[in-house]
Amino acid sequence: MTYEFSDRIQRVEPSATLAISNLAAEKEAEGADIVDLSVGEPDFPTPENIVEAGKDALDAGHTGYTSSNGIPPLKEAIAEKLRGNGIDAAADEVIVTPGGKQALYETVQTVVDDGDEVVLLDPAWVSYEAMVKLAGGDLTRVDLAPHDFQLEPALDELGEAVSDDTELLVVNSPSNPTGAVFSDDALEGVRDLAVEHDIAVISDEIYERITYGEDPTSLASLDGMADRTITINGFSKAFSMTGWRLGYLHATEEFIGEAGKLHSHSVSCATNFVQHAGVEALENTDAAVTEMRDAFAERRDLLVDLLADHGVDVAVPDGAFYMMLPVDDDDQAWCEEAIEQAHVACVPGSAFNADGYARISYAASEERLREAIERLVDADLL
Repeated sequence: MTYEFSDRIQRVEPSATLAISNLAAEKEAEGADIVDLSVGEPDFPTPENIVEAGKDALDAGHTGYTSSNGIPPLKEAIAEKLRGNGIDAAADEVIVTPGGKQALYETVQTVVDDGDEVVLLDPAWVSYEAMVKLAGGDLTRVDLAPHDFQLEPALDELGEAVSDDTELLVVNSPSNPTGAVFSDDALEGVRDLAVEHDIAVISDEIYERITYGEDPTSLASLDGMADRTITINGFSKAFSMTGWRLGYLHATEEFIGEAGKLHSHSVSCATNFVQHAGVEALENTDAAVTEMRDAFAERRDLLVDLLADHGVDVAVPDGAFYMMLPVDDDDQAWCEEAIEQAHVACVPGSAFNADGYARISYAASEERLREAIERLVDADLL
């Protein structure tokens, strides 16, 4: 038969980051040695204590459904973690999801109707736009690239972009794809605009444990933001648990009640034994998280120095494990040439609404980072 596909699914394209990663996998299957700097995945194994907790949960028979919003021990551990961030959180204000992406999807679907305005801070993670389009929302974008990807110098532009008609603002700090960590003054500027115009704000804090000399502030901890902020976080990045698919959202009980409808009708619940591993991750894994973060910091510094040796200046990221590399105006063509000629995979900046850049993930060994830069230089791409 010939399907007539829905308008909503035709509004979006496949994820550009996964598309590049898939292309790298195809090249590798053909025998090419690809240095893959495209995917946002730590190259460390999941810490052993988390793995053992997952195994123990399986052995204990935790293989059935849980309560839809999550097991009580994990919701309480998440609430305690959020209280440590200055957020007045309770376990009943948490939904545990199969990955942070699901938490974001449920949040957007809960807030955004057809024609609602959603404001993004560019460069922005590729799935924000897709999620808004799937919900029928309209996008307004504020470009941070002229300000070295920082929000504080762009607050006036943000003030011009939002209005009483704005339904939702998405803030991601530390940022994917830039690694920028927004200052307290920047977040207080967001707070003032959100309160003035009565705007709901998503605070995507998935990279909060991966910062270098900066201590990121949770937006919901600021005065006036507790009842208008939906805090999104998860376990993939800080705990190297990408394939475990575990995330969460925190908001008011009223919001949780509405978002919980979608959650119950879509995924039912996050995987039972994985939730038990999540408790272990939050309670007993600080040392491993610090070790991984310190390794990322060393790789960032190495990459900055290697690029500087070849006359390339970059905005030095204060968090996450990404860097925006200035390339040709046609960044898509540059990335295609990089993978074809140099066998180095990067993501075109245009995927994040940042034309003229490529996103590099330094979640790779120092040896592979050195090799990637050498290959790009040899291919006259740097």
